[in-house]
Amino acid sequence: MRVDFATDTGPVRSSNQDACRCGLFSNGSAWAVVCDGMGGANGGNIASTIAVNEIETFLKSGFSETMSSGSMKSLVINSIQRANTAIFEKAGKQTELQGMGTTAVVLLAAHSQLHVAHVGDSRAYLQSDGSLNQITMDHSYVQDLVNLGQITKEQARTHPRRNIITRVLGVHDHVAADYAVWDFHKGDMALACTDGLTNYVEEGLMESYMEKHRANSGALVKELIGYAVKNGGSDNITIAVVHNI
Repeated sequence: MRVDFATDTGPVRSSNQDACRCGLFSNGSAWAVVCDGMGGANGGNIASTIAVNEIETFLKSGFSETMSSGSMKSLVINSIQRANTAIFEKAGKQTELQGMGTTAVVLLAAHSQLHVAHVGDSRAYLQSDGSLNQITMDHSYVQDLVNLGQITKEQARTHPRRNIITRVLGVHDHVAADYAVWDFHKGDMALACTDGLTNYVEEGLMESYMEKHRANSGALVKELIGYAVKNGGSDNITIAVVHNI
């Protein structure tokens, strides 16, 4: 396995409220977490930082190479709940931070499987057998409209309310994370990112970049961020890649 990540404040924002961590376990299994924070008084930065810290600690303390697939499912889901509780409790102690929150995408790649848990509109993609697929569904107002058939996926990209998310970490004492597990074979690549990437880089272009840089995922994350910035990216941009090499 190989893991790479990059984050950029972007050309417009004065601070970066995204956060990212990734790494390898001793047996070569990989993990990554990407978060996009929100909230005044620097609350977004605090929320996303708490989330990546808590999730990293929980994964590292709980992972075992002999774990069953079901135990790995519990591990990634509970890591998000652990982060949610920590953010919620922090906001409860400091009134200026009340209402802060963050999205989260957690990837855990082990034993030819990719475990994915997420909350919010940060996404995960899986490239396998030459095709790229989005493997998370946004928790957002426009995604709800798409699900209802009221707008198309293309219309959602430019909808005036596209930034409204319907589920985040830290606002309530419990959060429901969506979970899925996928086959993850040699050559497959998983990418987690904030909406600072997906709002400015279309899926087809993302797929072509992933094909171009199959041998160098470090170059991939840098080029994708560079394109998003040049394409008018007005948000923070964060990407993590797990490559089964």
